[in-house]
Amino acid sequence: MLSQEDYQRLNHLSNAVIGAAIEVHKELGPGLLESAYEECLKTELTLRGMKVESQVELPIIYKGVKTEKCYRLDLMVEDELIVEIKAVENMLKVHEIQLVTYLKLTGKHLGLLINFNVPVLKDGVKRKIISGDPYTGIKPIRNIH
Repeated sequence: MLSQEDYQRLNHLSNAVIGAAIEVHKELGPGLLESAYEECLKTELTLRGMKVESQVELPIIYKGVKTEKCYRLDLMVEDELIVEIKAVENMLKVHEIQLVTYLKLTGKHLGLLINFNVPVLKDGVKRKIISGDPYTGIKPIRNIH
């Protein structure tokens, strides 16, 4: 369960990332590839003094065996916030489910799904938070770094 202090810290971090994403969207506008937005958001966050990793590997472990395949998180900010970037006409429920699955697999509590292919970026932001440790049948992989 998240403490009030943890919740406030994560809220502050997500607001800072959303602000950086808005700046990127103002500079570039909609219509580019996800990879362009990812690189520019990473740069903007770094310029703002944040620790950012891109394309973080998240191994797929099946029945205790690490497979040769892995998921890739678009961005991990301050080792706490997962950012999944989209540049699609419409966000689908599967995009949200993907983010929630990443949160569960990593044991992280907060994620942002940001679709840059919108006229106003605030309309393309979804925030997902997992405050507790509900049983999901998914075992977290806590040491991804």
